[in-house]
Amino acid sequence: MWCAVRLDDWFLAAGERGNTSTAIDRRRGEVSWTEGNHADVLIDGAEYYASLYVALRSAGPGDSVFVCGVEGDADELLSGPGTEVAEMLAALADTGADVRGLVWRSHGLVYSEQKNLMFSRAVNQGGGEVLLDNRIRRGGSHHQKMVVVHYQGRPSENVAFVGGIDLVHGRSDDARHRGDPQTAALDADHYGDRPGWHDVQVAVRGPAVDDVALTFRERWSDPTPLDTRSPWRWLMHRVSRDPVQRSPLAAERDDVAAQGPHAVQVLRTYPARRQAYPFAPDGERSIARAYIKVFGRARSLIYLEDQYLWSFAAAEMLADALRREPQLLLVIVVPRYVDPAGRIMGAASTLGRQQVQDMLYAAGGDRVAIYDLEREDATAVYVHSKACIVDDVWMSIGSDNLNRRSWTHDSELSCAIVDSTRDEREPRDPSGLGDGARKLARDTRLRLTCEHTGGVLDADAMVDAHDWFRALRESAEALDAWHRAERAGPRPSGHLRAHQIERVHARRHGLLRWVHAHLLDPDGRPPALRRGDQF
Repeated sequence: MWCAVRLDDWFLAAGERGNTSTAIDRRRGEVSWTEGNHADVLIDGAEYYASLYVALRSAGPGDSVFVCGVEGDADELLSGPGTEVAEMLAALADTGADVRGLVWRSHGLVYSEQKNLMFSRAVNQGGGEVLLDNRIRRGGSHHQKMVVVHYQGRPSENVAFVGGIDLVHGRSDDARHRGDPQTAALDADHYGDRPGWHDVQVAVRGPAVDDVALTFRERWSDPTPLDTRSPWRWLMHRVSRDPVQRSPLAAERDDVAAQGPHAVQVLRTYPARRQAYPFAPDGERSIARAYIKVFGRARSLIYLEDQYLWSFAAAEMLADALRREPQLLLVIVVPRYVDPAGRIMGAASTLGRQQVQDMLYAAGGDRVAIYDLEREDATAVYVHSKACIVDDVWMSIGSDNLNRRSWTHDSELSCAIVDSTRDEREPRDPSGLGDGARKLARDTRLRLTCEHTGGVLDADAMVDAHDWFRALRESAEALDAWHRAERAGPRPSGHLRAHQIERVHARRHGLLRWVHAHLLDPDGRPPALRRGDQF
């Protein structure tokens, strides 16, 4: 079935996950992934919300819905007026569906604690059970974003959504990047009053749904108190009708029959904590380990979309791959402006990006291209997606950014996917390792390329990695030249601009390196791994 590709060359074996306390591997012996799945890549929030709306509309009494997120806006519309997400979830609970949720009890100075409170309260009033969860490492967050829908008696329709998109304002954008009418709170000077937002989610059907659901179940069943140590926190739980004791979940559903050609490995990050997670007592770093493994196998291309690009640990592995493979091409799409902003945190972010980009260009020269996005009115588009494609074989979509925080410190969730369907377009084996090119990974790369270049280029003309790399560069150069000419004449199509490296004066580097290492990109590994710089 797999046409010469060995899945254990691309996926982590059970022993490579580094966490023997989770059931995600034990129930399959030495196989740490599932085959027979069908994965749909949903580009931008409008496409995801439309798909989620259909999934929730199809649910009813006896079905179950699991939700995890960093934040939630109760009134976020999934498909126009009358589709407020919290009302839809509450209505499902009221009709007899089992609706559960874990939303981060966020730090008030960083995120809106009140919006999560209102989201949970709105769902709980209908009979759901959405909890505010702060079982994190100090300074961290619950960053997993998922929705799982199980249909009683219809297991072939079960679906899990995983990626970078929360159920909040600002995410419902499309390929034009004109922004969600329910606007996000972003820097208006840089991103406008209605910010454009680029993101990616994946909808998975098949046996992997139960692996995503298990991730929810493990967190839900953790007996550690959610966060009720102070009178204020206790009051918050009461106001949101958030029970301190979680009611038990129903037994897991039966295994689902094969639904499609995709193998899926569910990857996670959990930090090592003093109050250990029972399902990851030393944490879990399978996302980091998966990247390390595939970067070590990369030969032809690595395509990344990343919100930050300021982690030295991740960049060193990319630089090693570029030095090892003289034909390897690296393309990265990032936001134009650093996040978080500010005199200290923003400068630390800028320094991190400066040093990472210098490292990558030094290793790969003109085989490295870093871009940001803008819409037709020349306003920058915020890039929030977390996606990676390697050699048109392996791809990953999740909540994790390519940094030490996401690899060790915050809770994260990602799906790595390998398609059994060969892509017969040349080059048929871009890596030269006999793995071939795989249809889903290649099609996703080309779909993203077509969106970023404005849809005017022929996707079939960009199948070859060098043709693709050249097309991206030419698209960005045309738009850059139009700006240099003070926007004279018609605007070239597309959203791509060559990303310019901002630089921080050397006299500030010492303090900013400390801020970067301890506040922006902290280390959540156990001491032994930290000392050996192992994941």
